[in-house]
Amino acid sequence: MDNGAGSYRRFLDGDDNGFVDIIKDYKDGLILYINNFTENIFTAEDLAEDTFVKIVTKKPRFSGKSSFKTWLYAIGRNVALDYLRRTKAKEISFDELPEIKEEVLSLEQEYIKKEENITLHHAMEKLNPQYKQVLWLVYFENFSNREAATVMKKSVRNIETLLYRAKQSLKSELNKEGFEYEKL
Repeated sequence: MDNGAGSYRRFLDGDDNGFVDIIKDYKDGLILYINNFTENIFTAEDLAEDTFVKIVTKKPRFSGKSSFKTWLYAIGRNVALDYLRRTKAKEISFDELPEIKEEVLSLEQEYIKKEENITLHHAMEKLNPQYKQVLWLVYFENFSNREAATVMKKSVRNIETLLYRAKQSLKSELNKEGFEYEKL
């Protein structure tokens, strides 16, 4: 059972925080997905909200034949298509409102960056503790190699070697997940 499925089960069992977790985990991605149909971020936000309302009010059965995210997005797709059938007219295009396009691109970039950071942190958790430590100090805390050497009680040359090996190990972990982090 994936995280969303567990949260949905908690919600069905009476824990409202389960539903709050679902919204927190899937809201942004669902909005961006629905926006592909509506081409209007504000309408997409409304339809994503309608999707969540549908789940709260109707409490549809999640069979587990797919991931929770797939199931949720299928419901969102149906809500979007129902909306488009009702309106039978395409809303304002992005070209007519460039500020909306910029907002959508910003939201999309923010979502992608968040997903990249999650992937990066999961890959780092699999690294040797010294590799994780040197990467953290140099890339996340912006320490110089000399400062990292002082913190880790190693020579600068040892830090350089450790940093090289840590980056290679991290690249390997990220490649296993089909992802390359541009800063490495």
